[in-house]
Amino acid sequence: MSDVKLAAETRTEFGKGAARRIRRENKVPAVVYGHGVDPVHIALPGHELQLALRTPNVLLTLDIEGKTELAIPKAVQRDAIRGNLEHVDLLLVKRGEKVNVEVYVHTEGELAPGAYLLEHVLSTLTVEAEATHIPESVTVSIQGLEAGAAILAKDIPLPKGTTLAIDEDAVVLQVLAAQAEEAPADAEAETTEA
Repeated sequence: MSDVKLAAETRTEFGKGAARRIRRENKVPAVVYGHGVDPVHIALPGHELQLALRTPNVLLTLDIEGKTELAIPKAVQRDAIRGNLEHVDLLLVKRGEKVNVEVYVHTEGELAPGAYLLEHVLSTLTVEAEATHIPESVTVSIQGLEAGAAILAKDIPLPKGTTLAIDEDAVVLQVLAAQAEEAPADAEAETTEA
């Protein structure tokens, strides 16, 4: 789990115009909420935040006017064309607190020889973990699986202290037999005549 420290400035102006001014200064408008406290509107350094968000479920240590808070990203809004950060919602967390997050499912190994396809029914898995020990991803072996095989959520090994937050019988991956295309009728006629 990655822990990134960011200096935050509180915001007093709101709306489109204020958000555009903040973005022109290479900062990102954000809101921090949770634990029954009033939401705090802040501006974060754009480049550092962009780098931090490359790590899934990054733990952010925010310095908000001298007060240190821990937060995780809850919602990230990006520009549809350029991909720039537009706004970020951050959820306050405390050390030792359990949170529900989504972690990516990675596969390792090769399917059994043959024309098989691996279908990712779920690309992420919802798990409950301690806020300071959130796994970036989970890995499952698909070595030697054949058509009809399925990997359920309960079959995926989870790091210590992490539990499933979804139905344990949910299908995460399944192996399918590749469908052969039927030859066009004209091609069949030519092969029988020859």
